[in-house]
Order: sequence, then structure tokens, then C-alpha cells
Amino acid sequence: MANNVRTAQAGTLESNDIMLTVAPGPAGSGIQLDLDSIVLAQYGPAIRQTILTVLAESDVTDVYIKAVDRGALDCTIRARTLAVLGRAGFLLKGELV
Repeated sequence: MANNVRTAQAGTLESNDIMLTVAPGPAGSGIQLDLDSIVLAQYGPAIRQTILTVLAESDVTDVYIKAVDRGALDCTIRARTLAVLGRAGFLLKGELV
């Protein structure tokens, strides 16, 4: 699952983007997701679900994720989540060891 996992960041605070910061958590701590969004009332649950789905598909557990959304589309949220996981050192499905 993970190899030398470290804190990483992906995305920007520009309009229609999302900035994600991920940090490893202690074993057994689970996923802690802190979401801040300009469209939290309308799309908060959908944003949260997209991030959690990508984490589940990537077999990632025991992390802290801070997400600051500025109206990103679902495809952008997925891409940024994959990017931050890769930068943090998580081995994603399909990667060579």
C-alpha cells in the first residue's frame, strides 16, 4: 500500500480547482477528511464521496486529508486526489514497484 509515505500537496486555490494536502496517519486511525468549500452546502457530500471513493479504489487508509475546494468539477477532484496520493508516496493500482 505505502512506501515512505510523506506529507504532500496538489492543486491550487484558483477558481474551479481544489487544493488537497495529505499526511500519513497512525496505523488504525482511518481516514480523516477535513473539507472546506465555497459550495459546501450544495455539493459537500458529493465532494467528500468523490475523495473517499478514490481513496478506497487506491486502498489508502490511515491518512489525514485537508481539502480546500473552489468549485472543482468531479473529474478535477479525482485527478487532484490521485496526484496528491502519488506525490505522498502511496503505490497506486497499476504502478510498478
